[in-house]
Amino acid sequence: MAVAAATRTRLLAIAAVAVVPIVFHVVIVETSRIHFASSLSLGALFRTGFVTASALTHWTIYGGLLLTFGLTLRPGREPLITAMARKLHGAVPDELAIYTRRVTLAWCCFFAAQLTTSIALFLFAPLVIWSFFVNVLDIPMVVAMYAAEYLCRLYCLQNPPRHTLAEIFDMVAEARKPRAEPASLP
Repeated sequence: MAVAAATRTRLLAIAAVAVVPIVFHVVIVETSRIHFASSLSLGALFRTGFVTASALTHWTIYGGLLLTFGLTLRPGREPLITAMARKLHGAVPDELAIYTRRVTLAWCCFFAAQLTTSIALFLFAPLVIWSFFVNVLDIPMVVAMYAAEYLCRLYCLQNPPRHTLAEIFDMVAEARKPRAEPASLP
C-alpha cells in the first residue's frame, strides 16, 4: 500500500513538472496574440505574471543548480557527482572519481548554457520563442543531457556503475533527511 502511494505521488509530481510549463507556454502564446489596449490592463498584467513566473523559476533553478554543482568543484571539495557515486556505491575508484568530477563540470556547463540561452532569448528574441525554450524544451534537454552522460559513462568507464532513476531519486531523498546525531560517550 505504501509503495502504491509513493508511486502515485511520484507520478503526480512528474505530471506536474511536465504539464505546468506547457500550460505556461500556451498561456503566454495565446495572450501574446491579443493586443491589450493598455499595458496596465488585466490581460497584460496576467501575461506579465506568467512571463515573470516562468522567467524567475527557470533562472532561479538553473542559477541555483550551477552554484550548487560549481561550488563543489573548488579545490579541496568533493565534486557533487562524486559524492553521489560514493553514496550509491561506497568506495569510488580513481577512474570513477576523475569521471564524476568531469560529469559535475559537464552539468555546470549545461546549467550555464541553459541560463545564458534563456536570458539571451528573453532579451533579444520574441517572447514566444523564449517561452518555447524555457517551458517546452527544458525537460527534454535535461533528459537528453542525462542520456548523453549515461552513454559517455558506458563508453568511458571500464566497469561503469549501473543504477536506475528510481535509485537516484531515493538517494537524493535520503540525502535530504536530517542526519542522526552520533551517540555521545558517557
